[in-house]
Amino acid sequence: MKPSVKTALIIILLVAVALVSYSLGRRQDATPAPAPATPSQPAAATPAGAPPSATVATTAPAPSAADRELFEKATALRADGKLADARDALRALLAKLPPANATGEAQKTLIADAQKNLGELNIKLLFTLASAPEKVEYVIQPGDSLGKIARQYSTTIEVIQKANNLGASPIQPAQRLRVMPTKFATIVSKSANTLLLTDDGKFFKLYRVGTGQHSMTPIGSFKITERIQHPAWWKEGQTIPYGSKENILGTHWLALDIPHYGIHGTWQPETIGQQSSAGCIRLTNEDVEELFTILPTGTPVEIKD
Repeated sequence: MKPSVKTALIIILLVAVALVSYSLGRRQDATPAPAPATPSQPAAATPAGAPPSATVATTAPAPSAADRELFEKATALRADGKLADARDALRALLAKLPPANATGEAQKTLIADAQKNLGELNIKLLFTLASAPEKVEYVIQPGDSLGKIARQYSTTIEVIQKANNLGASPIQPAQRLRVMPTKFATIVSKSANTLLLTDDGKFFKLYRVGTGQHSMTPIGSFKITERIQHPAWWKEGQTIPYGSKENILGTHWLALDIPHYGIHGTWQPETIGQQSSAGCIRLTNEDVEELFTILPTGTPVEIKD
């Protein structure tokens, strides 16, 4: 074969190979690459009958049957005269339903009822000869005084007299007294206008109070330094005696260890539950008389917003 013919055949062959390669490449470009597989994800659960973005409203929980049963048990125990057992049942109920967790009206009502009943029971146990496990029987020794006994058990002379029906009668050696040891403290809430009385950290009674307008009631930890019945009031350097219409302090005064501040009564009971005082903590005269009877000097008073 002549060289010229051989060369021409080679050229034709190369052109044919190039055309085939070009055709195959076009076919590959025209076929889309398969998309990579992705793992399937479960669809978000949607409440039946609600659109996907809807927020399902929740209903505040009502007190359980066990809670109501515990309250009714305490009521029955109280009616049977088993005051200490009724108190313990209400303490157990309040431990299950602390006020901070109350979300529904029914639950709040149950807590308020339990607190009210527990406060009444505690006062009755303290002020009477009714039995309670923590009460002690004290036999008066020569040289004893009610003040000495009260200090020994962190209580007041008035409580011992009231609980034992002593009145003003002098005590005698070998005489027996029933005494309840206590460890009282108070927590005042300015926002709620309440005074919580506790005994060794346990709920004792809740009182409604009035506090200072414009946040004039100080915040902090204080203690009772003085107890005065029928207090005089000092206003602008003048003494306003008890009984004067201008004396706003009510029937009793419990001084705090911060000058010019204390817990006192009022002749304006309609101001209780409001922030309307000049900075002191005020209660109805009936309530402050009860606290005056209960709280010895040195009792802690914590005031919070």
